[in-house]
Amino acid sequence: MEEVTIERLAEEKKNSGNDEYKSKRYEAAIRLYSEAIHLSPETAAYYGNRSACYMMLGDYRSALNDVKTAINIDDKYEKGYIRLAKCSLMLGDVIGTEQAIRKFLTLDPSNTALRDEISSLKQLRDLNEKAASCYDKKDYRTCLYHCDNAIKIAPGSIQNKLLKAECLAMLERFEEACNIAITIMQSHSTNADAIYVRGLTLYYSDNLEKGLLHFERALMLDPDHKKAKALRQKAKQLNQKKEIGNELFKTGKYREALNTYSEALEIDPLNKDINSKLFYNRALVNSKLGNLREAISDCSSALLLKDKYMKALLQRAKLHYNMENFEEAVKDYEKALKQDRTQDVKNLLRDAKFQLKKSKRKDYYKILGITKQASEDEIKKAYRKRALVHHPDRHANSTDEEKKEQERKFKELGEAYTVLSDPMKKSRYDSGQDLEEMNHSADIDPQQIYRQFFFPSDYGFGGFPGGGGGNSSNFSFHFG
Repeated sequence: MEEVTIERLAEEKKNSGNDEYKSKRYEAAIRLYSEAIHLSPETAAYYGNRSACYMMLGDYRSALNDVKTAINIDDKYEKGYIRLAKCSLMLGDVIGTEQAIRKFLTLDPSNTALRDEISSLKQLRDLNEKAASCYDKKDYRTCLYHCDNAIKIAPGSIQNKLLKAECLAMLERFEEACNIAITIMQSHSTNADAIYVRGLTLYYSDNLEKGLLHFERALMLDPDHKKAKALRQKAKQLNQKKEIGNELFKTGKYREALNTYSEALEIDPLNKDINSKLFYNRALVNSKLGNLREAISDCSSALLLKDKYMKALLQRAKLHYNMENFEEAVKDYEKALKQDRTQDVKNLLRDAKFQLKKSKRKDYYKILGITKQASEDEIKKAYRKRALVHHPDRHANSTDEEKKEQERKFKELGEAYTVLSDPMKKSRYDSGQDLEEMNHSADIDPQQIYRQFFFPSDYGFGGFPGGGGGNSSNFSFHFG
C-alpha cells in the first residue's frame, strides 16, 4: 500500500513537472522532476523529462548525464536515444551522435524523428574538417567563419569555442578570445585547452610572465600538450633575451645588446607586441652606435607592428631631426601631437617646423664653402677665391647654358657675402629670421659687390692689396 502511494506521489510530481515544462518554467520543472526521481529513482522517464528541461536551459552536459542514466535503466527507451543524439550533437560530439542515431534506428528503423539531426551531423562534420584544414594553413579568418557556423549547430561544443578563441587571438582580437577562455575555465577549471588559450592571449598582449604561468599549468594537466610546450619555450626565450639585452644596454655594451635584440626578434615573428618593443630597443642601441638610418628603420618596424607606439614615433622624429630630415621630423611630430597634445610635443613640432623653414633657405655657408664658425677674414678669402672662379668674364666663351649657370653662382656668392660679412645680418640669418625683410636677392648687384671687394679705391675705401683704380662704369676684368 505504501509503495503504491510513493509511486502515485512520484507520478503526481512528474505531471506537475510536465505542466511547468509546458509553461516554459524549466527550473521549476527540474525541481519537480528531481522530487519524482528521489521518490522513484529507477524510473527512466523521469530522468528523460529532466534531461529535456536541461536542454531547454542550454545545460547540455547535465542533460546528457540524465539521459545516459535513463538508458542505463531501460536500454529500450527510444526517447532516451533521441535525446542522447540531440545532446551529443549540441555538445559537438560527432561520434556520440552517430552512435545514438545508430542505436535508435536499430530499435525503430522506420522512425524519422532524428532526420534533422542526421542532416545537421553531416554539416557539422563537414564544417569541422574545413575549420581544421584552414587552421593548418594558418587561415585563421576563414577558420573562424567555419567555427561560428559549427557553433550554430553545436552551441555547447567546447572544442569549437576554444578553436574560435584561438583564431580570435591569432587575429589580435584578444579581449573576445579571453572572454571565451575564461567562461570555459569557470565551468571547466581543469580544461588544459582553455588554460592554454588564456595564456595565448596574455602572451600576445606582452604579458610574457603570466602567459608562461598558464602554459605551465596547462602542461601540468596535460603533459603532452604540444602547443603549450612550444609557446612555453618561446615565452622563456623571449623573456630571457629581452632582460639580457636591457642589461647590456644599461651597462653600455651596445654591440652585444644589438646582437641580443636581433636574436630575440627571430624567436616569434607573430608576437607583434613584444617585437615592437624589441625593435624600439634596438633602435636605441643603433642610435648609440651612430647607425641612424638603421635606427630609423627599426622605429618604422616598431610602428608597423604597433601604429600608436608613442616612444617609437618620437624617437624616429628625433632621429630625422638629427639627420636634418626636417620634413619627416615634422610629419612624425604632427602624428605624435594627435595622440599626445602636451606642451612638450608642441614645442618639438614648433622647433622642427622652424628648422624646416631654415633648411629651405639658401645655405650661404655652403655657397661660400665655409663653416658657421668662419672668421671675418675667412669669409673674405672664401668670397675672393670663388668670385674669381665664377665671374662671368671668365666664362665669356662658354655655352649659353654654362654662362647662365655661372651667373647664377656668381650672384649667389654676392648674396652670401652680403649677409655673412655684415655681423647684424649674419646674426639674424643664423637665428633663422626671415631674411626677406632685410635682403632681396633681386636688389643685389653682384658686379657692384665684386668691384667693392676687389677695387675698393673706386668707392673711397683706399687701396686693397692687389687691387687697382679705374672708372667703375667702364669696368672690365680679363682673366688669363
